[in-house]
Amino acid sequence: MLMTGPGGLRDQRACKGDVGPGQADTSTQMADNSKTEDAASDSVEAAKNTSDKKEKLADQVMQNPQVLAALQERLDNTSHTPSSYIETLPKAVKRRIDALKQLQVQCAHIEAKFYEEVHDLERKYAALYEPLFDKRREFITGEAEPTDAESEWHSENEEEEKLAGDLKNKVVIEEREAAATEEANPKGIPDFWYTIFRNVDMLSELVQEYDEPILKHLQDIKVKFSEPGQPMSFSLEFHFGPNDYFTNSFLTKTYKMKSEPDKTDPFSFEGPEIVDCEGCSIDWKKGKNVTVKTIKKKQKHKGRGTVRTITKQVPNDSFFNFFSPIKVSGDGESLDEDSEFTLATDFEIGHFFRERIVPRAVLYFTGEAIEDDDNFEEGEEGEEESVYHSYISRKMPASLLNANNSNKEIPLQSDI
Repeated sequence: MLMTGPGGLRDQRACKGDVGPGQADTSTQMADNSKTEDAASDSVEAAKNTSDKKEKLADQVMQNPQVLAALQERLDNTSHTPSSYIETLPKAVKRRIDALKQLQVQCAHIEAKFYEEVHDLERKYAALYEPLFDKRREFITGEAEPTDAESEWHSENEEEEKLAGDLKNKVVIEEREAAATEEANPKGIPDFWYTIFRNVDMLSELVQEYDEPILKHLQDIKVKFSEPGQPMSFSLEFHFGPNDYFTNSFLTKTYKMKSEPDKTDPFSFEGPEIVDCEGCSIDWKKGKNVTVKTIKKKQKHKGRGTVRTITKQVPNDSFFNFFSPIKVSGDGESLDEDSEFTLATDFEIGHFFRERIVPRAVLYFTGEAIEDDDNFEEGEEGEEESVYHSYISRKMPASLLNANNSNKEIPLQSDI
């Protein structure tokens, strides 16, 4: 029987598979969900494959001994640096460390006062050395002759030298007597300071051939310390006998020092440092200035094409450029690299004159001090380091120190 009512119609549509609007939307949503699940499944699978590849690559890298060693070194360095340790400390402990730093700054200022008193002590003992150095000058220049007692000296190899001398005397005694009558007895010790310049590499590198005749007139080198109450400094005085080159009886070079902690970096203080130097004017006689040279240069006129020859003076390499140093700028302007290195070398030479050459001149003349320097290995136990030596610390501004420690060739003043 055919049912024609509403219920019968619904039954018929259901039997025939007819779908209403609500059921159609549900079917579409289910299909979309299915696609989303498939896409998600694909993404998960792809991510899993990528992860597997990374794990395999990581395993291969970690099996490399060099990679492992580099990683370990980095970890060691990171974990053991003092700064990283300090960062881990409690705030109260860091506060106490800051207090220690304040104490350290006060210690630096006390140390600066100590070095100022050392400078005063140097001045005091320089006065005690002065009579001895004056007598040394008299013996060198021939102004005085040492007595037998003053000239008595026993060398380590005296017996061997005596035997050798006796044998030689038997052969050449007559020749010596003849030479003594023909040749005048030389005055003093000829070329004393010039010989020291030749013996010391640091100095001989600065001396040109045309400097040598002038240096043979050098009679004395003195060190003068600043007076009490004046800024810390020392001066070198080079005393010359009458010569054909300049009229000055002596030439001076003054080195200025500072003995106080830097306000911005007080912990870097290690003693006085040379901060500047001043030379002097040399009154050269006409045509005798060895610090310049005259050159001829041809010039062509742009319009007429004529050529003329002009002469001009240009700087010349010479030891006497030592008395015309580069000026340290007071306005904070930095020097170029070559100028910094030249100035650092200048400071080092001035310090070497003060601490080595002047106090031990005779040993540099004979070469004994040079042999001692050659036999001495820096850094070995037993290094002779006096308060006087450590006081100046061979110090100079950090930028200059770095320049001086480089392996560059020392540029001369005329190259700057």
